[in-house]
Amino acid sequence: MPATEITVAAEDWYGRDLSGEDHMATLFRDVDLTEATGTGATFDSCVFRGVRFNSAHLTEVAFTSCAFDGCVFFDATLERCKLVGSQFGGCRFELLKVDGGNWSFTALPRAALAGARFDGVRLREADLSGITASGAVLTGCDLSAADLDHADLTNADLRGSDLSALDPRTATLTGAVVDEAQARVLAEALGVVVHRG
Repeated sequence: MPATEITVAAEDWYGRDLSGEDHMATLFRDVDLTEATGTGATFDSCVFRGVRFNSAHLTEVAFTSCAFDGCVFFDATLERCKLVGSQFGGCRFELLKVDGGNWSFTALPRAALAGARFDGVRLREADLSGITASGAVLTGCDLSAADLDHADLTNADLRGSDLSALDPRTATLTGAVVDEAQARVLAEALGVVVHRG
């Protein structure tokens, strides 16, 4: 958990335009960011505790090495955002939409991602162990070296994502949708020899 020097508590930032804001080592506690918007804001080594991002729409915002504890991202949209090295605990992600961006080295262990959508997101070496992502969309994502141990990907759409780090023996993949190349990767991970024709 990052050490913070400034505290913003119980503020009503409903609909706030965060464009161009720059925050470092700040604790945001019980702040309402519902329907917040903004492009290019920067949050470095910040802690968000009980913050509501409901229906927020953020573009190219950087949350680097931040911690999110008990936050709600209901129906939030994050476009081309950078969350490298950030960690999440006890957060809610219903209807979250993530379009592009870099989430490498993020920690989302046991996150409830059912119904969330990640499209074209870089998740290299992310901790996704134990996630519940039933019906989630994880398309075109870079999941190389990600920890997907005991991930529940039931009925998830995984097409176009790098599944080289996924061990089908330790994840639940019932009903998951993959393309032909991914099917080959998963089969080979099980030791199956795949021949064409």
